[in-house]
Amino acid sequence: MLIDSHCHLDRLIEGDDATSLKPVLDAAKQAGVEKMLCVSVSQKGYERMKQVVAPYTQVAISCGVHPLDVKDGYDKAWLAQHADDPQVVAIGETGLDYYYDKDNVAEQQQAFIDHIKVAKQLNKPVIIHTRDAKQDTLQMLREHGPVTGVLHCFTEDWAMAKEAIELGMYISISGIVTFKNAEQIRDVVRNMPLDRLLVETDSPYLAPVPYRGKSNQPAYVREVAQYVADLKQIRYEELCQITAANYHRLFPLAK
Repeated sequence: MLIDSHCHLDRLIEGDDATSLKPVLDAAKQAGVEKMLCVSVSQKGYERMKQVVAPYTQVAISCGVHPLDVKDGYDKAWLAQHADDPQVVAIGETGLDYYYDKDNVAEQQQAFIDHIKVAKQLNKPVIIHTRDAKQDTLQMLREHGPVTGVLHCFTEDWAMAKEAIELGMYISISGIVTFKNAEQIRDVVRNMPLDRLLVETDSPYLAPVPYRGKSNQPAYVREVAQYVADLKQIRYEELCQITAANYHRLFPLAK
């Protein structure tokens, strides 16, 4: 079983017509992708996301506000209420992004702390976005955890990955690993234990080679999985089995 552990299906279509998502999911099925996790990024877009994927039982959902979307509307009470929905398998995506926005660091940090607290209260894993915020991300996990979760679309070094794993995190690898200048990520993949590894597309962003520059979609997680399998020197089928088992261990409600 191949699973896309992080995608944004609602951003692959125009409008609110759920049927327009069917060709994307059909392509995923044809590529062997049996499940996917559609990840929330904004408070104002959450209901549309939920509505768009509702007809499709192979799609799980999360609830949260991306650090770059905090300034457009975020309320902890809203998060706690909606994240308690049995359909929600994870909290996030949340985290810290100092690369694109350093003007609201305090707001990002408070929202991240809130997400961690809600995740602990509900006993659900947290999906973390981190960019140029290595030390603060790890420090907040240490201070406000313990909590399990995943550092998605990982782009940092092995030292951070190792420490995050020691804190209970999984590491998810996106199509960036196939990019020419991504040797640091390839080093992470070579070093990390298989039992903490996930694969994702982060679609519609970051399409892997040979689709780079095009709109990404869950079907392309196959290329990510094959590339990671080659780096780990294991069979593609084994990589799929391992990452599917990891996904279900991390997101038990997704079963």
